[in-house]
Amino acid sequence: MSRRSSRLLGIAIAGTGVAHFVAPGAFEPISRKPFPQDTRRWVLRNGATEVAIGLAIAGARTRKLGVVGLAAYGAWLASRMVAAR
Repeated sequence: MSRRSSRLLGIAIAGTGVAHFVAPGAFEPISRKPFPQDTRRWVLRNGATEVAIGLAIAGARTRKLGVVGLAAYGAWLASRMVAAR
C-alpha cells in the first residue's frame, strides 16, 4: 500500500471514530447487540479506539503498530458480534 493510500485509510478510520462523538446515536443501533449494557459508553470507547488506530495508520512511523491494532480491534469486535448471537 502506498504512503498516500495508507494516510487516506488512516484519516478515514479516524474520521469514523470522530463521527462516534459527533453523532453517537447513529452508531447505537449497530452497537446495541454486541454491547447491550452501557451502549452509549461503548460507542464512545469504540470511537476513541478508531481515532487512535486511524491516526497511527496515518503516521509513517506508527503505521505498523496501527495495522496491528486494527487487526486486533477487528478481531475483538468480531468476537463480540459472534458472542452476541
